[in-house]
Amino acid sequence: MTAVLALIALATIGTAAAAMTRRSLLHSVLLLTGSWVGVAAFYLWAGAEFAAFAQVLIYVGAISMALLFAVLLTRRSREDFAPGPASRGRALYAILAGAALAGVLLAAIARGSLAVAPSPVPTVTVRQLGGQLMGPHAASLLVVGVLLTVALIGAVVLAAGTGPGKPGDAP
Repeated sequence: MTAVLALIALATIGTAAAAMTRRSLLHSVLLLTGSWVGVAAFYLWAGAEFAAFAQVLIYVGAISMALLFAVLLTRRSREDFAPGPASRGRALYAILAGAALAGVLLAAIARGSLAVAPSPVPTVTVRQLGGQLMGPHAASLLVVGVLLTVALIGAVVLAAGTGPGKPGDAP
């Protein structure tokens, strides 16, 4: 395992773990987006440039936008998220499930069942992929970018809205 792969894995797992521990849903979504960027970095490290591009476009772009919509458009009070006995029980079960999963993965790695045969060198380079995206598929790439930008602006406008005490409220 190289140092680059170790750094990518540490960053990906670290941001995913931080996303699970945050009380703020907005911070969790942003950290989860960072974790997806780490997965895309792994794809680049492995030589799968198209998978990395798809990861960034679909997960970091579209799925993160959908999650931000969900978080910003659902306004819940902090009392709804207050920890209680039920959430402590769920946390214990989550820790036990995580430990069981770690045990299964470590056993599989120890047996070598996750070993992968070396694959041939990819024939599509990042330069060729960029040439395709900026050539025949430039219009669709621009449409996706504009759509995601409009979605983000719409989420911010809808989340800001008019609430009590803001200008425009009827008495």
